[in-house]
Amino acid sequence: MPQTIASEHGQLASLRVHADDNVRVALKDLPAGSEIDDDGGRLRLAEPIRHKHKFSLHDLAPGDTVIMYGVTVGRATRPIPAGAAITTDNTEHSTATTEPQARRGEWRAPEVTAFEGVTFDGYHRPDGGVGTANVWLVVPLVFCENRNIEVLRQCVADALGEDPYRDYKQMARELLHGATGTAPPAPAGERLFPNVDGVRFLTHTLGCGGTDDDAQALCRLLAGYICHPNVAGATVLSLGCQKAQIDMLKEAVAARDPGGLRPVHYLEQQASVSESALIREALTTIFDGLAEANRVERAPAPLSALTLGVECGGSDGFSGLSANPLVGAVVDRLVALGGSGILSEFPELCGVEHELIARCRDDAVAERFRALMDAYQRHAARVGADFSMNPSPGNIRDGLITDAMKSAGAAKKGGDSPVVDVLDYTEPHTRPGLNLLCSPGNDVESTTALAGSGANLILFTTGLGTPTGNPITPVIKISSNSELAARMNDVIDFDAGPIIRGEASMDELADRLLRLCIDTASGRYAPRAVELAQYDFIPWKRGVSL
Repeated sequence: MPQTIASEHGQLASLRVHADDNVRVALKDLPAGSEIDDDGGRLRLAEPIRHKHKFSLHDLAPGDTVIMYGVTVGRATRPIPAGAAITTDNTEHSTATTEPQARRGEWRAPEVTAFEGVTFDGYHRPDGGVGTANVWLVVPLVFCENRNIEVLRQCVADALGEDPYRDYKQMARELLHGATGTAPPAPAGERLFPNVDGVRFLTHTLGCGGTDDDAQALCRLLAGYICHPNVAGATVLSLGCQKAQIDMLKEAVAARDPGGLRPVHYLEQQASVSESALIREALTTIFDGLAEANRVERAPAPLSALTLGVECGGSDGFSGLSANPLVGAVVDRLVALGGSGILSEFPELCGVEHELIARCRDDAVAERFRALMDAYQRHAARVGADFSMNPSPGNIRDGLITDAMKSAGAAKKGGDSPVVDVLDYTEPHTRPGLNLLCSPGNDVESTTALAGSGANLILFTTGLGTPTGNPITPVIKISSNSELAARMNDVIDFDAGPIIRGEASMDELADRLLRLCIDTASGRYAPRAVELAQYDFIPWKRGVSL
């Protein structure tokens, strides 16, 4: 993609992303009157432009299109003089059709010679899947069991001496009782199951009170987690009378695991003699499951066994320039090596549908994507919502003025490889290559969906910062700018900021990030979200979530 970079006093000052764009992005705060180089011409700024925000290269009249990434991302609602800022006061969302840059069958795979024959150390499952982690899962079929899940969580952490909040509990004691505290914690015990990454406990607000479709969707999502290659087995708690019945979940699990290779224990409280008996039986299944899971050791696996889910949250004006295309470059490398990527968040693909359709491997895949997008938009319209309402106040404050502008940058996470399949929510990934997954734009709902469809590693880009993680799939956090990486270094794993400063090439950082993915998949690197026990899980109730 052609890029024209302007400099000021030897430093990058602004960026035109695509040759056809009629706006530039400020890479630093630019005062009014600043002169900007643009494709051999000079432009004087009509007003101050904050970093990450866009300014027009030409006079725009009401109705004129605003173009970025070579696609329409907005429409002027009032005159915008050259050198003026693009804002919500003078621009509105627009997705006028533009000629797609992509062409079916024209993808050129990146150079991956350095990674040919490279392996990662994963957990090989009887069904052929390979996990990047090895966890035992404890699942409630209905929200009524959340309290019992929490009881089990605390009991297991205490028994294993692996309390993830140990340091915070000591902090609270010191704040309340002084530096020494009055009740020092017991010393952490040795790991009894060194080949197991832990027990993960899910809670949610569904399972009853909704529609039959809600219950079925929940069971399919839970089945995706239970049968995930990162999961050794599961303990399921059911109340008994709820809409999401054990038989429904068993059917969903059987669809994913027809050979019954994954150990799953189903416990029903209303059929138990007491709560104490239920907890005892659950603990027994958990500890027996841990002992069994501990017999599996990491062994080399090809990179084709990796499936990268890609996600963004807390995006800023640099996300689509650094972190998102960087992740896309990693996905392209993995696809070229026989692996897979999953791009989700359908509301954040609004405005670039024509680009993705042009990349679909055949007409059937293109039609599925079009049908799912149209159905989602119609459902939103019925309740008075629209994809154009997607950008959050934080997005807008940081320069993402319209949904199309946000979408054009968000889609970069999927790279440029062909779209081989389109998945509806909870459907499993089966085809190697880039897949599209219908999910909402809500960060945690979408990340939850990515793991449920089989992503065994997730790359999450952010410009403003977010601690989001997942219970079963390691989440690597990539910052769009170095300021965020320094300020929130306890949640950020990788800094894409050098791209903005011109200090490192996209190819160089993509190779580095892919190596970090391999180290994470092999258990040699623990992402910040795992260290913080940030295990977020929110099922999508298939309503309007933008």
